[in-house]
Amino acid sequence: MSISVSEITKIYGEQHALDSVSFHVKSGEIVGFLGPNGAGKSTMMKILTTYLEASSGEAQVSGHDVTEAKKAVQKSVGYLPEHNPLYLELYVREYLKFNADVYGVSKSRIEEVIELTGLKPEAHKTIGQLSKGYRQRVGLANALLHNPDVLILDEPTTGLDPNQLVDIRQLITSLGQDKTVFLSTHIMQEVEAMCDRVIIINNGKIVADKYLNDLRKGQEQIVVVEFDYRVEEAFLLKLPNVKTVKNTHDFIYEITFATQNDMRSHVFDFAHDNQLKILQLHQKNTSLESMFRELTA
Repeated sequence: MSISVSEITKIYGEQHALDSVSFHVKSGEIVGFLGPNGAGKSTMMKILTTYLEASSGEAQVSGHDVTEAKKAVQKSVGYLPEHNPLYLELYVREYLKFNADVYGVSKSRIEEVIELTGLKPEAHKTIGQLSKGYRQRVGLANALLHNPDVLILDEPTTGLDPNQLVDIRQLITSLGQDKTVFLSTHIMQEVEAMCDRVIIINNGKIVADKYLNDLRKGQEQIVVVEFDYRVEEAFLLKLPNVKTVKNTHDFIYEITFATQNDMRSHVFDFAHDNQLKILQLHQKNTSLESMFRELTA
């Protein structure tokens, strides 16, 4: 396992920032660590990167204990914190050389990570002259300098515009081809775009740990139906397995069913039996966002 977490608890005063958290990440996985603000994502990241010590429990990164072998963990991890710490007055190469000297890596590696992260067109500038997207690239380049096995990225796409988002997503996805990537976010779209597995945390506890396809399979389905006149929501609640009925526009309704079975034929039969005329009927794909709301409510 690249990352192994067992019963990790972190207490601040009387608050449990993390409460008996356990999970494992295999080599080569890109895993999204998803949760609302204050759920415990950054605290977990800081424990895995040895910036914080847990109150109890055990964690290993690349086989090294985060408490007993901090230096070994730091050598095996590339870390991009939520607030990317950069020296804005330094030039890109100057900043990377400073960190390369700390890591004890060669100058040639600096050019490799500049090429890898797409920094070459901006490498002649000071960091303060760069856009937010390119500053994130500098942070990623710095995290990659010592060629770590594991990348831990805390909110790597925060504050980026749509074009920058696409670039950083593609970069992280490409890095995941030969490294383990563990990234935190509260943006569901980022997980869907980059990850094949999601761990969801809420109030310091893991509430889901599944591959995205498995997560989708066990959830509700939504059927959208349009009638030719207004129908009372209470009447539609008579359908089998209904969770909610929502009138979204005019005579259009979103009916949420607590089942994986295709309910369109049931809606059609119900309408026919009750002399309701259907103008349109289709399934709506449930999003990770709706699942997230249900799990973290």
